[in-house]
Amino acid sequence: MNRSLLWRGVLILIVVGILAWSAYPLDEKLKLGLDLRGGMHLVLHVLADDALRAETETDMDRTLRLLRDEAEVTGATARRTGNTRFEVLGVPEERDDAVAEVAEDFLANWAWSRQDARLVFDMRDAYESDTRLQAVAQARQTIDNRVNAYGVAEPVITTDADKERIVVQLPGVDDPERVKDLIQSTAFLEFRLVEWPEPGAGGAATREEVLARYGGSVPPSVELLPEEIRDPQTNDVVGERYWAVQATSVITGRDLKNARPGLGDFQQPVVNFTLSPEGGDRFGQATGENIGRGLAIILDGKVVSAPRINGRIDDQGMIEGSFTQQEVQDLVTTLRSGALPAGIEYLEERTVGPSLGQDSIRQGLRAGLIGGALVVLTMLVVYKGSGINAVVALALNVVLVFGALAYFGATLTLPGIAGIILTVGMAVDANVLVFERIREELHKGRTVKSAIANGFDKARSSIFDANVTTLIAALFLFQFGTGPIRGFAVTLSVGILSSIFTALFVSRWIFDLVTSRRGRVERLSI
Repeated sequence: MNRSLLWRGVLILIVVGILAWSAYPLDEKLKLGLDLRGGMHLVLHVLADDALRAETETDMDRTLRLLRDEAEVTGATARRTGNTRFEVLGVPEERDDAVAEVAEDFLANWAWSRQDARLVFDMRDAYESDTRLQAVAQARQTIDNRVNAYGVAEPVITTDADKERIVVQLPGVDDPERVKDLIQSTAFLEFRLVEWPEPGAGGAATREEVLARYGGSVPPSVELLPEEIRDPQTNDVVGERYWAVQATSVITGRDLKNARPGLGDFQQPVVNFTLSPEGGDRFGQATGENIGRGLAIILDGKVVSAPRINGRIDDQGMIEGSFTQQEVQDLVTTLRSGALPAGIEYLEERTVGPSLGQDSIRQGLRAGLIGGALVVLTMLVVYKGSGINAVVALALNVVLVFGALAYFGATLTLPGIAGIILTVGMAVDANVLVFERIREELHKGRTVKSAIANGFDKARSSIFDANVTTLIAALFLFQFGTGPIRGFAVTLSVGILSSIFTALFVSRWIFDLVTSRRGRVERLSI
């Protein structure tokens, strides 16, 4: 055996060996998609307008502080008039120069103008676009954190920022509703001082009772919030009570450093939390100055509990409520992963059961085996002995495809199986091109070795053209597709590269190996 045959054979052995080893055992190394394993497929829409409103309100409050501290404008008020617009009232026209300096130094993301007695601030387009993109990116990260903390193995989370969409694939999920609640929960946590009723009173029975306390309407500095009443046996919601709390928060969930499940004084499930240094300072000052008052713990706009402040609390505390152990665990997961920057709505939901996935695997394997057997039979009948060459190359092609999928951690889906079967057809097509070229050369009277060499040389360009154009199409499918389309594109791309390798490299090596063992080869079974 000459050196060229030897190093080519060693290279083939190394490639096949590495990929075969990476795929063994196949049931453990190869990741299956939702349609084969079962699970959830969700398409979420990020309500980026929520993030714009929050950003506008934050900058509106900041503008009032800047006007007071930097421009020495007092008595100004502000109101939000749109998702990206707010107005400031009470600024004299002669102070416009000072306002311009403040806007130039601190409010570069806002364009402002005077309209009579109002200063109108509009968010710049670039800032609006960046806020929307950041909302999608932050929502994706938060969902990723929550899903990983929930314990879903190998989740797939992708974003389409232009459409403000997030695609979530969760294999093996057996409690879809709990996962949906965990993903969608905004978990905005606030601690606010209670204005009325007094601690221990248990809240007002009706909303009207609170309003009557304030003469029919609560002042701007106070907000009326509900608290759910739960049955202690079943934990079902059986009613509501109401609290008047301060409109401004002492601290929020953004001040949390850590959260973990724990047990209260009566062994009930609670959430223990630790605050950041800055949040701890604010919390300690507020609780120290308000001993004896109620402190409302508010989650997503509802009062969870309103305990009495018995002493100064610095950087550690407890969230008590009518929680089950699972609710505490989910709340801890949500708080530790951070609050969503905007609301989430579901555009699409698909759930695939494990039994349906097993049926898909069986049918896919059956289709592959039947198709493969027909291909093998056809190659042996049409090309006789040379058909064995094609069958060996085809078998190696399948091994390489599964090995590459396992090696690179790709996920096999039902469309992916279709991509593998299509790959088998393209691999055979490449062999047919080569074999027909060899036949033509033999009919011209060339020797066997010369016919083989010319056959591969003349078929190479056609094989490359066909496979490369298909590969380009597969790359576009992967770039712009989602879910099953990407699964098809991945297996098709891997299969194309494998087909080129086996058809032009492995098949040629087999021909050269067979003809090198004999002197002058007179006939070729083709």
